[in-house]
Amino acid sequence: MSVPSSKKLTLILGAELDKLVTLPCTWLTLVGAFILNLVLAAAFTSVGLQGEAGTQSVLDTGFASMGYLQAGFVILGILASCSEYAGGQIRTTLTTMPWRGFQLSVKHLALAAITIPAAFIIAASGVLYTFIRMRDTAVGFEIDIMIEALVGATGYLTFTALLSAAVGALIRRTTPALVVLLGYYYVVSPFSGDFLPAFKKYFPDTAGSYMYLRPSPNEINVLTPMQGKGILMLWTLIIITAAIVFYRKRDA
Repeated sequence: MSVPSSKKLTLILGAELDKLVTLPCTWLTLVGAFILNLVLAAAFTSVGLQGEAGTQSVLDTGFASMGYLQAGFVILGILASCSEYAGGQIRTTLTTMPWRGFQLSVKHLALAAITIPAAFIIAASGVLYTFIRMRDTAVGFEIDIMIEALVGATGYLTFTALLSAAVGALIRRTTPALVVLLGYYYVVSPFSGDFLPAFKKYFPDTAGSYMYLRPSPNEINVLTPMQGKGILMLWTLIIITAAIVFYRKRDA
């Protein structure tokens, strides 16, 4: 029996949102990311306050924890994809929702719906804490610049979660997916600048960082926020497409 696409979207989106919302590790990961970000924001702000007054940037200090915070959204994306494979629930999902490609696409949409507000709140909490602590000593900034940076940080964390979910769908096992992605973000990418300096800015994490960080004045060939977003979006779409193709062809 044929089911209209609009009804399929409503049914699958509701089911995927319900699964993510009722998954305990979703909230544990987000709460853990929130607490970690505040702890790191406090640490980086304390270091900033020890510097020379009038030379510290609220945004740079507030976003200093992003390199660590992204791990929480990597974990969130992987758990969203791999949790169903752990207990075999994926077979039930595919029995009730046999439209594989559509179902995986909507799963990413549901993940984005949860990640966007969570990422904004978590990123904003670090910047707000830093602003409160450093408002009398830091370099001034425009409110529109802060909003643009927060939107960029939200987008970066959201794309990171979606990309991680696609990798999780490809690998289908939580631990190997975590090893691959955390190994990339914290080992391969940081050291790739020594071997591939001309290409490093096109890596998803490096390109995405231009969405919220202002480049150093002496940095050359930098990307604009739009270019960084475009590159990260392209990486994300490519990996999601690959995940959908393999998801449709493989057994559960």
